[in-house]
Amino acid sequence: MATLNLKGITKIYPHSGGQKKARKGASEKKTNLQVTAEGVIAVQSFDLDIKDKEFIVLVGPSGCGKSTTLRMVAGLEEISGGELYIDGKLMNDVEPKNRDIAMVFQSYALYPHMTVYENMAFPLKLRKVPKDEIDKRVKEAAATLDITQYLDRKPKALSGGQRQRVAIGRAIVREPKVLLMDEPLSNLDAKLRNQMRAEIIKLRQKINTTFMYVTHDQTEAMTLGDRIVIMKDGFIQQIGTPQEVFDHPANLFVAGFIGMPQMNFFDAQLKNEGGKYSVSVGGCTVELSGDKQKNLAAKKVSAQAITLGVRPSHMVLSKEPGNTLTATVEVSEMMGSEVHFHANANGKDVVVIVPTMDTEGQHIDSFHAGDQLNLTFSGSVCHIFDREGRNLEF
Repeated sequence: MATLNLKGITKIYPHSGGQKKARKGASEKKTNLQVTAEGVIAVQSFDLDIKDKEFIVLVGPSGCGKSTTLRMVAGLEEISGGELYIDGKLMNDVEPKNRDIAMVFQSYALYPHMTVYENMAFPLKLRKVPKDEIDKRVKEAAATLDITQYLDRKPKALSGGQRQRVAIGRAIVREPKVLLMDEPLSNLDAKLRNQMRAEIIKLRQKINTTFMYVTHDQTEAMTLGDRIVIMKDGFIQQIGTPQEVFDHPANLFVAGFIGMPQMNFFDAQLKNEGGKYSVSVGGCTVELSGDKQKNLAAKKVSAQAITLGVRPSHMVLSKEPGNTLTATVEVSEMMGSEVHFHANANGKDVVVIVPTMDTEGQHIDSFHAGDQLNLTFSGSVCHIFDREGRNLEF
C-alpha cells in the first residue's frame, strides 16, 4: 500500500541535566553506542528504501536501535536528523495519527474493560467511521485472524496468542498503508511463537500492506522477511534477503548472529600459491571453490592472516586423520535426528552437527567426551574475514 524511504535517519538522545558531557568535537564509546557533545546516538545514518507491500524485518541484539527506528517511523520518537518519506511525502513533522500507520506493540496494549469487538472497533470510532462500516471491518478482520468466536470476550479471558491476534486485528481494521510490529511474539511461549509466525505469514498474503517488523529472534527474521536489516550499536550491518545474509555475511558480527548454532570461527591463514587461493587451519589445508577464487582475485586479496568461518552443519567428519582439523569432544547433545558435538579445536570452541543415521538408515557411531574428531570442510562453504572482521570476498 505504500513505499517508505528512510534517508540518513539519526536519533540522538540528549544528555540528562546532571550528566557530564563530552568535550566539544570529541566522542567516546559508552555501552557500545557513540556519545558526543549532543548526546547518545541511538541510530546513525539509517538508509533504507522499502517497496510497496514489502515485508522488512529489523533484527539485532538489545540496544541496537531497531525499536527506536520503528518508533521514529511511527512518529512516537522525534527524528534528530535525516528524512522519512511515505509514498514520496516528507513525514518528519507529520503527527502520528496523520501518517496512516498502525502499530502492534509487544505488550498487546488492549483495553481491559472493553470486549474484543470494542477493542478492535475503537480506532474506527475515533475516526468517526459509520457504524455499519465499523461492523463490517471488525468482522472481516476477526474472520481473517480466526477470532470471531472471541468477539464478546474481554482480554482477561483470552490466551496470550489470542490477545496478540486481537492486537493485530485492531491494527488492520484501519486498513493502514504501513503496519509496524514491535516484537509482537516475544511474550509468547515457543509453541505459540511458531503458530503465530505462520499466522503472520498467512495474514501478509491476505492484506495489501507494507510491513516493518522488529525482532531480536533470527528465526522470525529469516522466516518472515522479504529482506532483513541487521543492526548493531545504531548502525546497519547488512541488508539483504534471508538467503543472502546467510550465505554471504558482510562481516563477523552478521556471520555470528545469523545461523543457529552460531558459526565456528578459527584463526587461519589465507594462501595464494600459483594464483590459487587456499585456507590453512591446524593441519588442514583446503583449496577454495571457483566462485571464491574469482571474488578474491577480483579484489586482489593478498595472502594474510584471517578469521575463517564454517557453519556447524558444514563441518564434515573424516574417518581417517590426515589433511584434517583435530578436535576433542567436550559435550554431546542428542537432538533426535542429529547430534551436536561441542569440541575444542586449535584452542577454539567449535560445534559440529552430525546426523544419527546414514542414508541407508544405519545408526552412525556416536562420540563421547574425550574422543577425538577428524574434521574437514568444503572450499565452497567457508567464509573468509580479515582481522578487522570484514568479509574479504565482498
